[in-house]
Amino acid sequence: MPKISEILEKILTTEKTTKVKESQNKYTFRVRNGASQGTVKTEVEKIYKVEVVKVNLMIVAGKKRRLSKTSRYIRLPIWKKAI
Repeated sequence: MPKISEILEKILTTEKTTKVKESQNKYTFRVRNGASQGTVKTEVEKIYKVEVVKVNLMIVAGKKRRLSKTSRYIRLPIWKKAI
């Protein structure tokens, strides 16, 4: 996964984020777990040279994944999303 910076890991591109981007002009990033709203704001302003009005952060729970044909499951790690 190519990192944009130390705080911003990658831009999230899904159907839902594309609709939000087109209708409300909001962009969605996957960020480092220790990131705060202020650090995300300064990084986006520095990299993309735009003025950020507001940052929303949310913690996304990791999904359950099944291991081969056994009945064992693992849980992927939690991660943070910034809109």
